[in-house]
Amino acid sequence: MSQDLKSHRLAARLFGIFFILAFASYGAGSGLVASVTGNVLGLEGVAAHKTTLMIGVILMATVHSVVTIGLSVLAYPVLKTVSGYFARGYFAAGITATTTAVIGALFLALLAPLSDAYVVNGIETGSYDAVALVLERGGFYGYQLSMTLWGVGGLILCTSLLIGRLVPRMLAVWGLVGYVVFMVGTTAEMFGYGIGTMLALPGGLFEISLSLWLIFKGFRLPTTA
Repeated sequence: MSQDLKSHRLAARLFGIFFILAFASYGAGSGLVASVTGNVLGLEGVAAHKTTLMIGVILMATVHSVVTIGLSVLAYPVLKTVSGYFARGYFAAGITATTTAVIGALFLALLAPLSDAYVVNGIETGSYDAVALVLERGGFYGYQLSMTLWGVGGLILCTSLLIGRLVPRMLAVWGLVGYVVFMVGTTAEMFGYGIGTMLALPGGLFEISLSLWLIFKGFRLPTTA
């Protein structure tokens, strides 16, 4: 087995593992944050559960970012066998989506010091609640924008997979359709239509399926013929 083939197979397995980690870290992180920001006590509840909030933010802003950048790096040499433009496009989309996600997570992290100030000085609660709302919406829009950019990267990835025949055709087509539907959902969320979670399902199932395929089968490269 050639050294290039070995490296591509290793990259495929790592890509699949990283894909699952990216999916899990952001999902777990956003779930923890939502459990804190969605409590009925508002900023008082945030102050009481700051540790949970910050763990969620770390998963979203640190773990997810490292894994997503790793995906872009791992995919680059493989996608370059199809097109340098696709390789660079996926890399750029991954970095941009990650940066936007980090900015959104930072908005949410600022709820921790704000909640402390509220507990100490919370006489005029209206001003604190207004700032909290801005931070929460900043986190929300940061998330939706980052996921839209992630969808753009996904379209580039799936186009590369399809043209280069790196995975079965139906899997690549599923990804293309899934990411289009996903982007419709994230865009709709930004306009106030709460259908993003439902429309994320096809793309999410594709990402899990692609991850498992790459872990156990790898990419179909010309050198494997």
